[in-house]
Amino acid sequence: MKLRITVLGSGTSAGVPTVGCSCEVCHSTDPRDNRLRPSILVQHGEHNIVIDTTPDFRTQILRAKITHLDALVYTHAHADHILGLDDVRPFNYRQGSHIPMFVSAPTFEVIRRIFDYAFSDKPQPSAVPKLDVRIIDESPFDVLGLEFIPIPVIHGKMVVYGFRIGNVAYLTDHSELPEASLEKLQGLDLLFLDALRHKPHPTHSTVAASVETAQLLRAKRTYFTHMCHDLPHAETEASLPEGVHLAYDGLVLEVDGAA
Repeated sequence: MKLRITVLGSGTSAGVPTVGCSCEVCHSTDPRDNRLRPSILVQHGEHNIVIDTTPDFRTQILRAKITHLDALVYTHAHADHILGLDDVRPFNYRQGSHIPMFVSAPTFEVIRRIFDYAFSDKPQPSAVPKLDVRIIDESPFDVLGLEFIPIPVIHGKMVVYGFRIGNVAYLTDHSELPEASLEKLQGLDLLFLDALRHKPHPTHSTVAASVETAQLLRAKRTYFTHMCHDLPHAETEASLPEGVHLAYDGLVLEVDGAA
């Protein structure tokens, strides 16, 4: 079974270009330097699964020409990962059904507070997202025939989830990878890692740290994501070791989905 992964967004919480910034990357003519907030589309067969609904979700789904949505999976509840949730409504209209949403209890607590109208029993004056909430923990779970293995990672003082799907792992927003999680990331064909910038950050990995992780895990291909405007694509890509790359919006990768 083949998996098709589309990078919907490869940027950090502010996106690139960053509002009001005059740096070279924010004014770059290289389209790979334009980075919406971080999210991926996972396709297998006819199924479309999105990890995280960013504030750019509407733009991302239009750009990727996504005509149906079969499931949502969430890593954590920060604004750059959840605030596009309302934009699932057109899929509800077209599909005539609720969309399964796989989410941890702490993340759902935040989503439910922010999008209270979508989960309220009270009548609403207009249409709301229709979601079938499925609470996850660290146990593997099935999404439309795909096994998702939650990978706990440290994001500053928080524990959030990355996911392993067959031979693919998507880890965004991490400053540290626990040893137990590293053990779950062996034998990968494709790995995504947070690499915010070169300068240390309290809640995100640096390029150098993620290069070390990539070399430790030795996936066949590693792509960095959640990048800010400190990283010009062409220049940074040229400095990386073999097999390690920068992701970019619109990047499409195919991989054998077998674990």
